[in-house]
Amino acid sequence: MSTLSPEARELLLGRIKDVADYPKPGVMFKDITPLLADPKAFAALTDALVELAGQYGATKIVGLEARGFILAAPVAVQAGIGFVPVRKAGKLPGATLAQSYELEYGTAEIEVHAEDLSAGDRVMVIDDVLATGGTAEASLSLIRRAGAEVAGVAVLMELSFLPGRERLGGALAGAPLDALIVV
Repeated sequence: MSTLSPEARELLLGRIKDVADYPKPGVMFKDITPLLADPKAFAALTDALVELAGQYGATKIVGLEARGFILAAPVAVQAGIGFVPVRKAGKLPGATLAQSYELEYGTAEIEVHAEDLSAGDRVMVIDDVLATGGTAEASLSLIRRAGAEVAGVAVLMELSFLPGRERLGGALAGAPLDALIVV
């Protein structure tokens, strides 16, 4: 578990803005762009995730499209380990592994380059928000299909009123799930 200080937690929370009715009526969108624009807040977030990468024993960082890329890449650089993007289907050239998953009203598919993960890799998944858990669950399947081990999942924020944690329960297979902020 990351040791995010109460001051750092408040700093991060103070930089996440609620946007009502985006992207559709009834949704309260959590906008992290003010956090990213504040170098002190972004550094505190990166430091906390780097600490988790060390605790997990991660040798690779997977970032989930799209905001997960922004959070994961600096963590990988600071931790001195590789970064692997997991993208929406059709966005990566070459051979990929694909995984479809259920959305609220349909399905989606994500992909990873087949050669970027392999046996012996301990992979930490990073994303901005854990909501329903569909994308994270699909990424765990991709990691395992590539022959790598899931070291853990870390998110900036978990929306506790949605079933993401419950959905990931079995898919984690004992790997930790850490949310720096739970709302």
